[in-house]
Amino acid sequence: MKNSMNARLTQPMIREVGKLRPATWDEALDCAAAGFLRVRESNGPQGFGMFSCSKTTNELNYLAQKFARSVMGTNNIDSCNRT
Repeated sequence: MKNSMNARLTQPMIREVGKLRPATWDEALDCAAAGFLRVRESNGPQGFGMFSCSKTTNELNYLAQKFARSVMGTNNIDSCNRT
């Protein structure tokens, strides 16, 4: 059995043709942004949703809702804060 510390990712990975390959941070962030854009272009803003955690800071929850509303154009954001 592998040590879990040895199995940790040490750099971003991008999936291409069903396989993961190492990538730079800039490349990985560009890939993620392109994926968000594809969803918004094919399904409209309502095709995107975000779930935020109550265990994070208020500032990060604020940033998550600001991103969903201002960048993605959706109000589809929820959290476990109300439980």
